[in-house]
Amino acid sequence: MTSLSLSRYRAEWFSGPTAARRDVLAGMVGTFALIPEVIAFSFVAGIDPEVGLFASFVIGIVIAFAGGRPAMISGAAGSVALVAAALVYAHGLQFLLVATMLAGALQIAFGLAKLDVLMRFVSKSVRTGFVNALAILIFSAQVPQMVGVSWQAYAMIAGGLAIIYLMPRISNAIPSPLICIVVLTAIAMWVPMPLKTVGDLGKLPSTLPSFGMPDVPFNWDMLRIVAPYALAMAAVGLLESMMTASVVDDLTETTSSKARECTGLGLANIAAGAFGGIAGCGMIGQTVGNVRYGGRGRLSTLVAGVFLLVVMVPLRPWVAQVPVAALVAIMIMVSISTFSWGSIRELARHPKMSSVVMAATVIVTVATHDLSLGVGVGVLLSGVFFAWKVTRLMDITVEHDTASDTRIYRVGGQVFFASADIFADRFDLRETARAVRIDLTRAHLWDVTAVAALEDVVAKLRRHGTMVEVVGLNTASETLVDRHAPLLLD
Repeated sequence: MTSLSLSRYRAEWFSGPTAARRDVLAGMVGTFALIPEVIAFSFVAGIDPEVGLFASFVIGIVIAFAGGRPAMISGAAGSVALVAAALVYAHGLQFLLVATMLAGALQIAFGLAKLDVLMRFVSKSVRTGFVNALAILIFSAQVPQMVGVSWQAYAMIAGGLAIIYLMPRISNAIPSPLICIVVLTAIAMWVPMPLKTVGDLGKLPSTLPSFGMPDVPFNWDMLRIVAPYALAMAAVGLLESMMTASVVDDLTETTSSKARECTGLGLANIAAGAFGGIAGCGMIGQTVGNVRYGGRGRLSTLVAGVFLLVVMVPLRPWVAQVPVAALVAIMIMVSISTFSWGSIRELARHPKMSSVVMAATVIVTVATHDLSLGVGVGVLLSGVFFAWKVTRLMDITVEHDTASDTRIYRVGGQVFFASADIFADRFDLRETARAVRIDLTRAHLWDVTAVAALEDVVAKLRRHGTMVEVVGLNTASETLVDRHAPLLLD
């Protein structure tokens, strides 16, 4: 690291006692937001809750030091769990651990290759749709905990939301979600009620995670089985982490190193697999909660991981008593905070294409519960709509110089693969004029498809005995023509 980057790295860890206190408390909020979601995603993947919880602990610690986005909380997330489920079902946990470590290695390779630049192709509409879809999924994940429960559970959820939203009006010294957990747990312990607790969600860890290599035969057959799942887990994890990092960049009005986040996540997943955990990635709901309650530095990420182990092992009997209603209230708050409410008003003001992209991203993500598929559809639609929009900007005007009997085609706009056919169709190949001049002064040729279209038009006109002159090529277009159609300008 250079002295400047070292100074920045130190500032990301400690920028004063006040910021450190906020980071610690916000990280603790992130821990309690992690617990129900990680347990739920563990069931989705077909593994014991402790596998997901151990992974979240290890990932949190490693990513705090090696990640590129301070204040981002990473753990065993649902998108990766969906990919992993089929592998666990067919081959068991040990194969999943190998896939986790291989996915981490691939993510390191992606980061070193600077493939994070692909995020530039994700438009604002897609990012907004991603955030809104995730908010809906976070809320929908709480619905099972609110169906078929006692009236006391509803009362506790309502009370928890009241504490979360009203306490900040009195004091911000302690994040209101922590107060919510303490108060509701105390009430549940003192007043017996039919309430589901964290202990009812599944087996909690009773020991510390231990290091060990997966117990599988390391041969080509194993690699052939694991590699496709590892690649899918790596891609999905990176996509969700990059999207989450972009959201935090917007929330905090800061920048982050996406390439470093790729390599950091890869190191974290290798460590998670070595300690018997599933692969993970950035978790936007928990991250938004962390940022909302003051988390800005790496310390908040570290606390979220360390405190998870503290509450899961030494404080296990107490954590088991925490009512699920308290965690549901926190996650409802997170979903409300995550949703971009302004995007609803902007639907009427923004261009229709942008609104369609945002809505499609939301619909596909919510319908499939697959964040990568939703973002993929959004990016694809963005590209199609952009190409269509740019195509419409191309125009060709036709003039005839009777003195020299020359037809002049004046081309304006962008000529590329999406507009090349339209460009070619505007020429009359049965030209009756003695000569044709194609004026490209106001145009730009972007790719070989554009050059091929121009070359084809010129060749056909010349075959019919028409003299053709191409003028006005800018420097970049002329370079492209010289490289791919050197005879065009002869």
